[in-house]
Amino acid sequence: MSFDFVAARNIMVDSQVRPNDVTDLAIQHAMRTVEREAFCPADKAYLAYADCEIPYAPGRVLMRPRDVSKLIQTAKPRAGERALTIAAPYAAAVLENMGLKVTRLEEGDLKAPPAGEYDVILCEGSVAEVPKAWTAALAPGGRLVAVVLKGPAGKARLYTRAEDGVGYREVFEAAPPLLAGFEPAAGFVF
Repeated sequence: MSFDFVAARNIMVDSQVRPNDVTDLAIQHAMRTVEREAFCPADKAYLAYADCEIPYAPGRVLMRPRDVSKLIQTAKPRAGERALTIAAPYAAAVLENMGLKVTRLEEGDLKAPPAGEYDVILCEGSVAEVPKAWTAALAPGGRLVAVVLKGPAGKARLYTRAEDGVGYREVFEAAPPLLAGFEPAAGFVF
């Protein structure tokens, strides 16, 4: 008997995405269409639609469906926009399905985005601090979404570039594991 991934995708949207106030129908459609199991290691494909983070490489995870869908909705992506995804293979595929032009930053220095200005920047993992290079890569009116983890508690933040600079607001709680290389800087302790 084979696993019914199509049914699992629909159940994921109906039980983890929609009940968490993700009302954007384009996001729901993309998450019903994109094969999340394709981004999981073969021995973890059965977890693709579970309510958990899934490690796919050292120091990298696919975020819980609830968290990644809320991040995407917070960014308010629109077809035709330019997006940068950082350690976010699944989110990149969802954004591509929604009609965005996506640049994927998966290797090398994740703190140094490729040259260009982006309307949407999304990181699938948490960071102790959002690098200034990420906010500098935002186009005017651009939106960056990332989870900033302070101890065990994390908050998803929406950064927006306006004429007078970049500001942020916290939008929801989430606590995915820290992305490798984005741990807090060691500080002086007595």
